[in-house]
Order: sequence, then structure tokens, then C-alpha cells
Amino acid sequence: MSTGSADPTSTARTDASADLAGFGYKQELNRTLSTPDLIIYGLVFMVPIAPWAIFGVVFNEAKGMVPLVYLIGLVAMIFTALSYAQMSRAFPIAGSVYSYVGRGLHPVVGFFAGWTILLDYLLVPTLLYVFAAESMSGIFPAVPKPVWIIVFLLVNTAVNYIGISFTALVNRLFLAAELVFVVIFVVMAVSAIVRGVNGARFTTTPLFNPDQFTPGLAATALSIAVLSFLGFDGIATLSEEAKGGRKAAGVAMITGLVLVAFFFVAQTWLAAMLVPNTTQFADADVNNAFFGIVATISNHGWQIAFLAMNALAVGIANAVAAQSATSRLLFSMSRDGRLPRFLSHVNPRTKSPERAILVVAGLTLVAGLFFVGQIDLISTLVNFGALTSFLLLHVSVVGWYLVRQRSRNVLLHLICPVLGFAIIGFVLWNAEPAAKIGGVVWLVIGALVMLYYQRKGTGILSEHAADPFTEPQH
Repeated sequence: MSTGSADPTSTARTDASADLAGFGYKQELNRTLSTPDLIIYGLVFMVPIAPWAIFGVVFNEAKGMVPLVYLIGLVAMIFTALSYAQMSRAFPIAGSVYSYVGRGLHPVVGFFAGWTILLDYLLVPTLLYVFAAESMSGIFPAVPKPVWIIVFLLVNTAVNYIGISFTALVNRLFLAAELVFVVIFVVMAVSAIVRGVNGARFTTTPLFNPDQFTPGLAATALSIAVLSFLGFDGIATLSEEAKGGRKAAGVAMITGLVLVAFFFVAQTWLAAMLVPNTTQFADADVNNAFFGIVATISNHGWQIAFLAMNALAVGIANAVAAQSATSRLLFSMSRDGRLPRFLSHVNPRTKSPERAILVVAGLTLVAGLFFVGQIDLISTLVNFGALTSFLLLHVSVVGWYLVRQRSRNVLLHLICPVLGFAIIGFVLWNAEPAAKIGGVVWLVIGALVMLYYQRKGTGILSEHAADPFTEPQH
């Protein structure tokens, strides 16, 4: 007879499964992800090297203060991360904001929260494939962009279909590769600054330049920065595959957000110091500004290597994470009867929502081929979906904790969500008109979907519908 203590990992996994049963669900997905796995997933989703592709655009908008943009973004998004952490602790289930708002406020509002972020999650993989195809076409101009979209899509669907453990392994490998390139750039940049290449020198001006800073610039920076950190919220969709307990997703989201902000600030600070006499990049150079800097401090070979790493990070690693999040959201909403129930099927061998994964792949393929060359349009629609769901998330924190649970934690359950709501509301209010129009159209479609299920007798307000939004049973 064993006299040793129980395995804490096994105990946590058992407790998590018991929690899930308390919400009326059974453990179907593979609960194998550690908290470091969740952090890695979040980092891969947000892409530590994301500033490479947009450095020139942000530089022009921020008058050279690119690292300041990301510092503003960190402060702005930390309130949303805290709200996610609070709700993921209360409801450690795969539905993310769909479940949080549905249980914290009302099932109908929850449906629309899930529907709006679904717009984000469905179009993010499309956006990533289009970005990656653009990068690869710069390296292999003879290969049509749609071919790259199909190649990346097939690879990523296979990775997700095999199962979450394999997806976690791929995430680790790609994160390691990205960090290696970050280190290479840091070494190159510091060496070039020390040697004074093109007049480069160490300075804090990119962090804050009082001669160029204005309230209007801060508002512009806020809009850019908030959207640069989208992706940390995807961690919440993996709650039913995490084995670290109720706090795991929240810890991973906040940790990942802080870490990726550090990478963003460090790289853009160094890059800005390497163009000391530049105030604006020309239109012809703006999209490849960062890669031009790499060529200046090294050679053309390294420039191509950085372009390839950027394309692979976005087209495979980032898109794998996005497809994982989207399929889990579809799984959760269909499990509750809010979307076709066949999407809730879980492969008994891989324990992954295979049908949801394949549907996401099919929709992404159609959208990707349709939106080739229309990056701006996809981006505006993605932004509306994410920001609207974040607004509802903040309201759900107040509704659940302060109103229903009578919480006395004013900081986390009132002040933080109110500040988060104000920041996200400001960004959404100043979004492009196309984003608002497209978002309203998407909401109308969502209302029609909800009415369709209502007429079938399985809708949210139906007397005979199963209601998953009840108090957890313990």
C-alpha cells in the first residue's frame, strides 16, 4: 500500500473536472495543459515579433514613439485582462466571454457576447493567412498568394486536428524560434548602436518625446496599442484543457500580456534608435521599415530570414492558436444549443472538437481567398468583434461579483472593469465607420440566428430549452 501523498497535478485535474460537472458539463476535452503551456499559447497568439510587420505604420502615427504606444497598450489592456481573470476564475469553462456574460448577466446578452467575439475569432485566422501570404510573396513572388493561404491552412488544420498536446508542442517550438530571432535582433541592434551606424545612439526619445507628444497622439496610440494585444483572451477558451485549477487561465493571461509587452517595447525601442534622423517613413518603405533596418545593420540574407520568420510565425504559429480558440468557442456555443449541435462533437481518440476545427478551416479558406489583398477591411471587422465583447465582459464582472455576489472588492470588481469599459469604449467609438457598419450587420445576423433557434423550440428563451446558465451545483 502506498504511503505517499497524492499527486497534486492529478488532484487539480480531478477538482477541475468536478468543477465542470458542477456547471452541468462532462469532461470531454483533454485536460493536459499546464499554466506555462497556457502562457506559451498566449504569447504565440499575440506574437512576440508582431511589431516587425507594422513598425513603419506605428512609427509614422506615433511620431517615432513606437515603444510608448505599446506601454500605453499594456496599461490599457491590463484592465481587460483582470476582468477576464476574475470571470475565468468564477466560470472555468471553454466558452470564454460567451459563458462569462451569459452567466454573469443574462443568456441573451451572453449569446451576443459570444456572437460578436466569434466575428473576431473567425476572421483572425483569415487575416493571419492574408498577412502571411503577403510576406511569402515578397520572398517567392512567382507563387500566387492563394497557394500560400491553402498551404498554411492545411498545415494548421492538421496540427489542431491531431490534438491539444501536439498543438502545445508546436507552440513551444515556434515560440522558441521567435525568441531566438528576438535575441539575434537585439545583438545586431546593440552592436550597431554601439558602433553608431547611421548616427544611431542610445536615447530615451522613442519612449517619450515631449516635443512631439500631444493628447491626440496619445489617443491614436491607444487605438493602435489596444488592437496590438488582441489574442491574450484566447487563453480563456482553453479552460477545460488546463490542469492548473481555476486561477490558471487568469494567471496565464496577465503574465502573457506583460511578457509580450516587454518584447514589443524592447524591440521597437532598439529599432527606433537605429533610425535617429527619421521622422516619417515614405509610403514606399512603410510596410517593410523594420526589415529595411535589419538589412542596414546586417545584410540582405538576414533580411530574408527575418521576413520568412515573420511569415511562419503569423501563418502557422499564430494561426494555429487562433484556430484553436475559434473551434473551442464554437464547441461551447453548440454544446449549449446556441449553434448547430454537431459542432460540439469531440473526437474520442484525440479529444479535440474535430468538427468545429474543420468548419473553421472551411470558413477560413473561403474568407481567405475572398479577402486576399483586403487587409484593412478584415482588420476593421476583427476589431469590432473583439472590442464589443470586451465591453460586455467588463459589465459582467460588475453584474456577477458586485451585484449578485455582493463582493466588497471594489478595486477588482468595480474600479478596474469601469476603467476597462471606458478605454475599450473610447477605442470602439473612434473605430472606422466600416467596422461599425460591418459589426451592426453581424449583430443583425446573430439576432436572426437566435430567432431561428427560438422558433425551433431550442432557443435561449424557449420554455423547453436546456438552460446551461444556472448557478453551478456543488
